[in-house]
Amino acid sequence: MSLWFQTALLPSGWTAKVRFTLSAGRIARVEAGVEPGAGDERHAIAIPGLANVHSHAFQRGMAGLAETRGPEGDNFWTWREVMYRFLDRLEPEDVEAIAALAYIEMLETGFTRVGEFHYLHNTPSGATYDDVAELAERIAAAASATGIGLTLLPVFYAHSNFGGAPPVPGQRRFINSVDGFAALMARCAKIVASLDDANLGVAPHSLRAVTPEELAAILPMRGPVHIHVAEQVKEVEDSVAWSGARPVEWLLDNAPVNQRWCLVHATHMTGHEAAALAQRCAVAGLCPVTEANLGDGIFPMEDFLAFDGRYGIGTDSNVLIDPAGELRALEYAQRLLRRARNLVPRTQGQSTGRALFDGALAGGAQALGQGATGLRDGAPADLMSFASGQPSLEGRSGDAILDSWIFAGARADCVWRFGRQVVTGGRHPLRGPVEERYRQAMRRVLG
Repeated sequence: MSLWFQTALLPSGWTAKVRFTLSAGRIARVEAGVEPGAGDERHAIAIPGLANVHSHAFQRGMAGLAETRGPEGDNFWTWREVMYRFLDRLEPEDVEAIAALAYIEMLETGFTRVGEFHYLHNTPSGATYDDVAELAERIAAAASATGIGLTLLPVFYAHSNFGGAPPVPGQRRFINSVDGFAALMARCAKIVASLDDANLGVAPHSLRAVTPEELAAILPMRGPVHIHVAEQVKEVEDSVAWSGARPVEWLLDNAPVNQRWCLVHATHMTGHEAAALAQRCAVAGLCPVTEANLGDGIFPMEDFLAFDGRYGIGTDSNVLIDPAGELRALEYAQRLLRRARNLVPRTQGQSTGRALFDGALAGGAQALGQGATGLRDGAPADLMSFASGQPSLEGRSGDAILDSWIFAGARADCVWRFGRQVVTGGRHPLRGPVEERYRQAMRRVLG
């Protein structure tokens, strides 16, 4: 099939009158400056789909449930107790129903691939399911049904704090041994092999949840490496008490951090750590909406970008799913911190929207092990279109389209994932039945 666009964002820049010929889920040919053919499907504006580098799909079901002030100061740690209570009620069919809705919302807003940081493995009592990958299978089923690209990141989680502290009861659904995790990874490899264009990575949850010996044992297993790090000030303080080093500092000194790695959050870094992380060519996985919701802090973006640091964006707790919203929150946090504007661009005259988008596109692809990305020959046919009649896009062209998408409320009209149209007129075809399954799950879980 062929798609023709009045304008498209190619790796070389904005280009007029572009035809994409699709075959076997990929872009087989790109032609620029051509008139539409009789068989072409015609649209206005095309840009590449983005990667969501960090998602906990099941947490979509608890969005809005932790917004009541408690008797003491509320923070990440009190939010975590709400999360523990919520997940204790989830059965496998609930996990699949929630994930399906989250993935539809991702596709409708322009995420075409998700890195699912999957740490919900066990039964509510903490026992292993008959199929050790029962819940990973549910995640894969949701991805397959909705059509989103999946990078499955099974999480190794063994301890409650630095130094191998025993897990607390609320963590019983996460816990694994190295041998048990190896068995889980073997099953997950078979699961992703059954999906189009899916891949598998490994996710040590955090330095709080793994010992150095466990970290060394699981790193050789597979693919991209994702780890939570330096999200909270308390985490940094606990790391220093345990090892004498801050968490990012410890990782850089003791683990083979390189372009295979994605350090999720990395909120509380020193300037020296930001420079060292950038020099290792690892990706910082930033989740600005969740980080704001949890009161985590603000990522040191200017320090990181000064050394050409690489970053991707994620939705983490899925309290709100929207790539434009994540990019907007990333820039706005820097503006509030610095009391200035247009801080992500590194050169005079550069569009802020374009700078944000280019960084997230490249960093997201690297973090999820995608290989070729963007609208080019051989890349997966992952793209979104904008209808030209939107008020927010009136009179806009070139990078102003991205600025208006991120800062002025323009919305994606159609989305293609691996050559399949999964969103038409802003809506996924399965939204109705998936919403109903989600409602049924929430009535059971919250009733």
